[in-house]
Amino acid sequence: MRLVIARCSVDYTGRLNAHLPLATRLLVHKGDGSLLVHSDGGSYKPLNWMSPPCSLTTEEPGDEESSAGVTEVWRVTHKKTGDALRVQIYEILSDTSHDLGVDPGLQKDGVEADLQRLLAEQVDLIAEGATLVRREYPTAIGPVDLMVRDAAGAAIAVEVKRRGDIDGVEQLTRYLELLGRDPHLSPVQGVFAAQEIKPQARVLAEDRGIRCLVLDYEDMKGVESGIPRLF
Repeated sequence: MRLVIARCSVDYTGRLNAHLPLATRLLVHKGDGSLLVHSDGGSYKPLNWMSPPCSLTTEEPGDEESSAGVTEVWRVTHKKTGDALRVQIYEILSDTSHDLGVDPGLQKDGVEADLQRLLAEQVDLIAEGATLVRREYPTAIGPVDLMVRDAAGAAIAVEVKRRGDIDGVEQLTRYLELLGRDPHLSPVQGVFAAQEIKPQARVLAEDRGIRCLVLDYEDMKGVESGIPRLF
């Protein structure tokens, strides 16, 4: 990755035209060929950019540009659309390159898989004395997240979401309809579990006899297999 701080102006031509007048900016040229133009404000968003696949070439400035103080010109061209980003550089204040290696990617904490795993380890949150039958319990239209049995042996199907909306309730309703046809499970109770359940989803769930369970992810992370942490 090459990081250049320069006094520059930028012109974008293609499906739209845009102009950034002369100012000091950060130019980020990544290993994938993309170029991002940043200012010292505007949060994380670049002022302008060119996404890959693209290529960067350096050009000599024209006579008029040279007389105006331009020392070099970058042209970044998109290989498929032909859109171009033309950067007129007047002065380079800093120019560094770094090999960042292969990035493992973003690993999200608190996704549905994490909630499902934690709830499977803490099934007492679903019903006191409950036991886990299986995660990803199969049905003809896909697996329900958790199948558990309460202390009396009644089957409970649990659908887990980060944010519970009407679509999630509809999904669990379809699972319950199919599972209820199995004489070894019927009657099957339904639990809709999420970190946040929208009011409309709660109304629909309760109207269909589905119990809603709000999950506290941070609190659940503090417990593993029913054993509280000391710290």
